[in-house]
Amino acid sequence: QVQFVESGGGLVQPGGSLRLSCAASGFTFSNYVMIWYRQAPGKERELVASIIASGGSITYADYVKGRFTISRDNGKKTLYLQMNSLKPEDTAVYYCNTYPRVLRDYWGQGTQVTVSS
Repeated sequence: QVQFVESGGGLVQPGGSLRLSCAASGFTFSNYVMIWYRQAPGKERELVASIIASGGSITYADYVKGRFTISRDNGKKTLYLQMNSLKPEDTAVYYCNTYPRVLRDYWGQGTQVTVSS
């Protein structure tokens, strides 16, 4: 059974840091590109960062470049997102998923990140 369990979110002040984790199961994690997405209230879900199966190629959305770092541990089947210099506009629910989708229309519960003073 395919499952993504996102964790590590919380309430943080502007300029603070958080480290998100996504524990994956039910498929061969090391075969897939992994992506972090986020969805703010009233907005479409958007791509934050992606990392290929080997970890050798990484891309970031312009709005997180230089602040966020994506990484993965294929042995632990876990995806990470280190978020530094957080801004109020980073407030969103953060999700992980594969590319291509390992299971159409499936998303985990996500983890809420709130950046506020």
